[in-house]
Amino acid sequence: MKSEIVWMIIGMGLVTYIPRMLPFVLFKGKELPPFIQGVLKNVPYATLGALIFPAILLLQKGDIWYGIAGAAAAFAAAFLGANVIIVVLGSITFLAVYSYFL
Repeated sequence: MKSEIVWMIIGMGLVTYIPRMLPFVLFKGKELPPFIQGVLKNVPYATLGALIFPAILLLQKGDIWYGIAGAAAAFAAAFLGANVIIVVLGSITFLAVYSYFL
């Protein structure tokens, strides 16, 4: 029983490590085309949008503007070129202020 758990942990470690390691090994010393670099730079923002969008309209019952205001703050921060952490913290701060005054 315990050996099965150990092997399962080792297997899960390998399954998560290999896809992260392969790009470093395969692309070592190579530069990606500018188009691919541009696409990869936008992946964090696209991921953030995909995670946030479904909850925007259901964030707070009875107040649809709460979710829309938070999304607008996040979009504005992302549009200005802020990194993902600043986008998230900015929208949280904006919603905290919004909640306080309304």
